[in-house]
Amino acid sequence: MKPIKLGFAPTRRSIFSAPDAVKYANLTREKLKELEIDFVDITDINDEGLLYNEQDMQKVAEKFKAEKIDGLFVPHCNFGTEYIVAKLAKEMNVPVLLWGPRDERPDEAGIRLRDTQCGLFATGKVLRRFQVPFTYLKNCRLSDDVFEQGVKRFLAVCNTVKAFRNTRILQISTRPYDFLTTMCNEGELLERFNIQLAPIPMPELSAEVKAAKAEKNQVSKTIELIKSKMEVKIESNELETVAALKVAMQALADKYGCNAIAIQCWNFLQNELGIMPCAANALLTDEGLPVVCETDIHGAITSILVEAAAVGTATTFFADWTVRHPDNENAELLQHCGPWPISVAQNKPTLGYPLAFKHPGAVEALAKPGKITLARFDGDNGEYSMLLGNAVAVNGPFTKGTYMWVEVDNLGRLEEKIVCGPYIHHCTGIHGDVVAVLYEACKYMGIQPDLYDPIEEKIRATIRGEKAE
Repeated sequence: MKPIKLGFAPTRRSIFSAPDAVKYANLTREKLKELEIDFVDITDINDEGLLYNEQDMQKVAEKFKAEKIDGLFVPHCNFGTEYIVAKLAKEMNVPVLLWGPRDERPDEAGIRLRDTQCGLFATGKVLRRFQVPFTYLKNCRLSDDVFEQGVKRFLAVCNTVKAFRNTRILQISTRPYDFLTTMCNEGELLERFNIQLAPIPMPELSAEVKAAKAEKNQVSKTIELIKSKMEVKIESNELETVAALKVAMQALADKYGCNAIAIQCWNFLQNELGIMPCAANALLTDEGLPVVCETDIHGAITSILVEAAAVGTATTFFADWTVRHPDNENAELLQHCGPWPISVAQNKPTLGYPLAFKHPGAVEALAKPGKITLARFDGDNGEYSMLLGNAVAVNGPFTKGTYMWVEVDNLGRLEEKIVCGPYIHHCTGIHGDVVAVLYEACKYMGIQPDLYDPIEEKIRATIRGEKAE
């Protein structure tokens, strides 16, 4: 994953102390370096290294565009020049972080040098006039923990937005005939979000699998990886096909420049290859290329976003909401035939046969415990939103495939949201809590966040850098 690059544009206003603004801009630079954050500076634009006039704004914009920044960070080192900030933000069209260092007490003569907070109020209003979405981190000191947490959370938001804006999904064959739930509007996804599909027919996949087997080298390495990571309970020729499928899908994703795959995992594929693709899906997802089942394009988009929000700290898993827990009224079974990554498993998984299908190639494992994030990007009738929330793994009965029993605050409320839509029975999960990142990223992606628990104020408090009441 490439580092996220911030455009660093500290700002001041002429009627407040320029020396103090320079001081705080430099202190902020040092803090970003201490945190090992990649940023593009503007010290070459003028002697102060600050943004405060129209002429310099154009030079800054040209530099930031040439450097291909992923986010814009605008520290208000005194009041700031709000209309110049807004013009720059409008031109850059990337996520914007608005923050300023907390003001000191007035001096003995009652003089205030910066009035940073007042400037933040002004810039927020002007950004709204320019219709520029922005992220606000509360007025705090550089030494406060919330500064580091807020900047790093913003980097995750930038990573999520960047992934969304650069999405191309390898669509392997059509959706299964009976699965009207996984229909999508390809034209609308392109027109509204610049999300592209690269559709290929099943025979193209079959040809690539044959080519992988003929080449042998990558397939052999994949077989050894599988044997080291799983208990293999399928025949050697079947194992070879599983490995070749993994190699083939990676090659096709590279060929078409895709960052996720949606595959028609049943049932014509079984006639072509004689296996289920679940284990191959699991291996690729573990390597950062999410693969989802049943040609679920919206599911692939969800997995890209959740993976990006975690910034490499965890791996996604693609699941069905299936049945209620037999004993726990707020618990549910998350399960799928066997496509969850090996890194998600609590113990060494088995490579065997899935529930309800006779063909080999599915992973069998209980997922490891912990707090998880669950999400689903979806839409119909021209409206798109993202279902978001947390859950925690709980004990439950054994079942086949890859699975986890999870508890939420109110399953009835969640169930209603899924049934009433625009969501379906698929979701993407990940260990850890990235709800705040996804929630904030939605404003830059033009998607409505939809929290299945009433935690919006808690999420907003996290983003601005404080604990909810």
